[in-house]
Amino acid sequence: MLFEFFIARRILKNRSATRKVAKPVLNITVWAIALGLIIMILAISTGNGLRKAIKDKVTGFGGDIQILNYSPSPSYEQVPIVLEEELIQELKNDDRLSKVQAYGQKAGILKNEDLFEGAVLKGIGSDYDLSFMQEFLQEGKVPHFTDGKYDDSILISAPLAQKLKLKLNQECEMYFLRPNKAPLRRKLTIAGTFRTDFDKLDRSFLIGDLDHVQRLSKWDSSEVGAWELHFREMDDPESYLADLRLKLPFEYDAMHVRSLNMQLFQWLDLFDLNILLIIGIIIIVATINMSIALLILIMERTTMIGLLKALGSSNKSIQSIFLINAAYLIGKGLLWGNLIGVGLALVQEKFGLIKLDPATYYVSAVSIDLNPWHILIINLLTLFICLLCLLVPSYLVSRIRPNKAIRFD
Repeated sequence: MLFEFFIARRILKNRSATRKVAKPVLNITVWAIALGLIIMILAISTGNGLRKAIKDKVTGFGGDIQILNYSPSPSYEQVPIVLEEELIQELKNDDRLSKVQAYGQKAGILKNEDLFEGAVLKGIGSDYDLSFMQEFLQEGKVPHFTDGKYDDSILISAPLAQKLKLKLNQECEMYFLRPNKAPLRRKLTIAGTFRTDFDKLDRSFLIGDLDHVQRLSKWDSSEVGAWELHFREMDDPESYLADLRLKLPFEYDAMHVRSLNMQLFQWLDLFDLNILLIIGIIIIVATINMSIALLILIMERTTMIGLLKALGSSNKSIQSIFLINAAYLIGKGLLWGNLIGVGLALVQEKFGLIKLDPATYYVSAVSIDLNPWHILIINLLTLFICLLCLLVPSYLVSRIRPNKAIRFD
């Protein structure tokens, strides 16, 4: 193979080796491959990034699995559940779970002066991990609640606070309706504001003290609205759900985050289809470009092919020369494509230059998730398919006759 590499190297290094027609075509081919790879990298990284950002918001606020009282039509008003202490400890000791935490929620009407807005108070206890909210905190601080001590501090979304003209550390009133009785009125203090850009959360949710919700709902200290389970890594959540349901009382259910947000996750699944379509189209275009470039290279090297055949070179050896040239061009395109594609992705990840409408996409800027394995796979896939398709035009080498090729001009 040293002979084939030597000839291929001389062709590539010699600036006069290609004529005026072939050189620009080959340059265009290299940049077409680079552009295709840039588009594929950005499509995968933005698609995965958007999916991850939205999923992290949903699971951060509600967990991967929720254990709650079974209801055919779930609502903001919860029926309390009580889990046995043994089961709670078993879940907390499960290595597959990172967090096991309880919460309760109560719907009401938030009021400030003459402004009203429906809202849901999500009560959490002292063991509830609110660290994920630090990323979305606009002003103030995340309150820390202590079990058994009543605390009227709340976190409120910035859009909701703006609607009601509420400011940090300001008191407001919340009314909770009761059947055949006057509404309960509670005073709450704004400890901080947050913005997740997730409309379902920002539109109506408050985060407050679980003790507060238990008193409003007349639950005892062992009763909560639901339990959230957060996975570390889970390849088969459905099998875990099936095992968990066997351990629960018949009136309780364990719901996966996908089941609780079916429409949202179906919308996210469309991104996978779009990414596959983009990758397929780009690979087809790159393959056609590369095939045309190799045909032009072979046509301009017809005289050289005839001379090599006259000197005793085999068709396989000459085909290898042109495949080596093509592999070099593909590699050059992949190199520039990776550098530019990954560079653009990192710039977007760092500075968030491209913005999105949060009302439509649930994020305010294009999110990036660069997975090295995905990038490696699309590089290898592009290289393999292009080289495989180049076998067809390289077959033309065997059709060239030395006596005619040497006189070819």
